[in-house]
Amino acid sequence: MSIREFTVTELESSKLGTEAAEQAFHMDEQTFRVFYEATARPLWSYLARVLGSRSLADDLVQESYFRFLRAELKSNDEGYQKAYLFRIATNLARDHWRRSPAHENYEPLDPDQLHANDRTADRVQQRSDLNRALGRLKPRERELLWLAYAEGASHKEIAEVVGLRAASVRLLLFRARQKLMKMMRRPSRAVMNHAGQEQHG
Repeated sequence: MSIREFTVTELESSKLGTEAAEQAFHMDEQTFRVFYEATARPLWSYLARVLGSRSLADDLVQESYFRFLRAELKSNDEGYQKAYLFRIATNLARDHWRRSPAHENYEPLDPDQLHANDRTADRVQQRSDLNRALGRLKPRERELLWLAYAEGASHKEIAEVVGLRAASVRLLLFRARQKLMKMMRRPSRAVMNHAGQEQHG
């Protein structure tokens, strides 16, 4: 998976930038480059997994950074800035779901095209039925699971991204995990048919 690299100058001159050029970006080129290199791959992977669309993830990554650069941040803390960026991306994804009735058409993604920060996520992705199971989950459930197990975010950090209380995140994440595990434990129809044929053979 190749992520296109954006610069502050490019974002300023983009179509998005011309719509609100009067608002200055809060990062210079060098600061943004460092931040972008640290967050672009995780952000793209998060959007691609939640949305089930590589092309849509590409589009929303650019818009997420544009909106992030225009925002008035309360802190220069790296963790705070990353959470703020992910919350912008989450809101953009939800706006897309509201506009598009077909958002449930989840496109299975090749695990090799997604890059998570946590080794646990890499191991989980090796499960051949993970994509199918994720596609049957609700978008918010995919958000919670990816942030928790791919990004390794705490309940408090997830709450800041998805706009919920930490206590609510804990409960919803537990339910999403149980639901995913239940789906992945179900034998496929092909396996069941094969077993039935053996019984009657």
